[in-house]
Amino acid sequence: MKKTVFTLLLATLSLSLSAAKVITSASIKLVADGKTLNTTAIQGAIDRLSKKGGGQLVISKGVYLTGAIQMKSGVELRLERGAVLLGSTNPDDYYQLQVMGDGDVVRKDNSKYGLILAQGAKNIKLTGEGVINGQGQELALTIDSLVKCGVKKDPNYSTRLRRPSEIMRPKLFFFSECDGVEISGLHLRNSACWGLSFDLCSNMKLHHLDIYNRAYWNNDGIDMTDCFNSSITNCRINSADDGICLKSYHKKGDSHNLRIDSCEIRSSASAVKFGTATWGNFRDITITNIKVIDTYRSCIAIESVDGSKIENIVVDGLQATNTGNAIFVKLGNRANNDQGYIRNIVLRNMDIELALGRPDTEYDLRGPSVSYFHNPFPSSITGYPGHAVQNVLLENIKISAPGRGDKGMAYVKPDEVPENENHYPEFTMFGELPAWGFFLRHVDGLTLRNVQLTLRARDFRPAIVQDDVRGYKTENLDIVLPAKKHCGKCQHGE
Repeated sequence: MKKTVFTLLLATLSLSLSAAKVITSASIKLVADGKTLNTTAIQGAIDRLSKKGGGQLVISKGVYLTGAIQMKSGVELRLERGAVLLGSTNPDDYYQLQVMGDGDVVRKDNSKYGLILAQGAKNIKLTGEGVINGQGQELALTIDSLVKCGVKKDPNYSTRLRRPSEIMRPKLFFFSECDGVEISGLHLRNSACWGLSFDLCSNMKLHHLDIYNRAYWNNDGIDMTDCFNSSITNCRINSADDGICLKSYHKKGDSHNLRIDSCEIRSSASAVKFGTATWGNFRDITITNIKVIDTYRSCIAIESVDGSKIENIVVDGLQATNTGNAIFVKLGNRANNDQGYIRNIVLRNMDIELALGRPDTEYDLRGPSVSYFHNPFPSSITGYPGHAVQNVLLENIKISAPGRGDKGMAYVKPDEVPENENHYPEFTMFGELPAWGFFLRHVDGLTLRNVQLTLRARDFRPAIVQDDVRGYKTENLDIVLPAKKHCGKCQHGE
């Protein structure tokens, strides 16, 4: 009897395995010369697999040129080692998704084009050890040329920056309203815009990805917009714009239950950032074990400027070397609606070394520099009048600052620092700041526990400046100043 049951189980398993659909690049006769466009064949295979209940499309070693392809429910696209999907440099080989959302939210900086697309799909995977290369610089320059000669229209073309707007340039991935997404193992390269972009998606697992996105402007690594129940783990990101960015373009959006863990980030902007688009809400988000290297702007930036309610955020474990700014928390009011707040923020177990100069000098395309000579910027936690950042804990934090703040350059008093609550949020947004460690303003409830601020060279400014701060507590705050130099002829310092 037991043998019969076992035999039946084996037969059932065998039928299940045989029913699983697998299509190979050889079976659909993809051309691996890097010149022949394979879009129709790849899309046809994905469509057939999805209609039959799902399956796997396996791309073997070779270079395959393609335009935009759209993933469908139940399909896994697997790129074997040595397989390269090469994005077309012809903008006519791309199309936009018709993304649903709040009609009154301006989406000027959110492209709906992408090389790999998905909309409303369930249970999709992109896996393997292969490469997806968007050829972003070539594609963006082609778009730029077509706009300049009048073939294409770009109503938001930047004449000041001399480049086409983000909405004209395809992302590497753009998924919208998908549930059940796994992306793993791949080497992802060179978008014309953002790298991996997800809008209103849920139950995603992004892990063990190698992302190099430095081909053109606005080259973010990963962007999650109004997503939930998802994770980004064990990824290596090198991006010309923000590394990992949590955004909201939907006023009813609710980004929650997100986990970012064990990622290494290099960026010409910020490593991990909330914003800048912050229309919906963010809650219950955990960021752990992050390594930041050679990053120009903030290690962690938490911003609410369009009405977002941000709460219950934990950043635990961040090590950074050669970065421009440690911590930037900003509650602003760019949307003029007085609706947003930031509260219940825990930042702990951080060891950060700040740079004196630009950390991103090796980038071919660098983020915009500050337009004025300045003292090194401190971390800042700021609200605006009548709207305080609430309940912040800084615990087990070490920040090493370069010093060299000179009062001959600028001597600024706290009440001379502009509020700028309706400005674009950035750690440089206030101009000169009167502290070298922390500038704190409009904060209600702030604890510094086991915090060490180390100054590597002399700085005329104090370590911490407070302005309209209530409930301020310190427990084992250690401020380490540089050793005084001696002339050798006397006992006093220089």
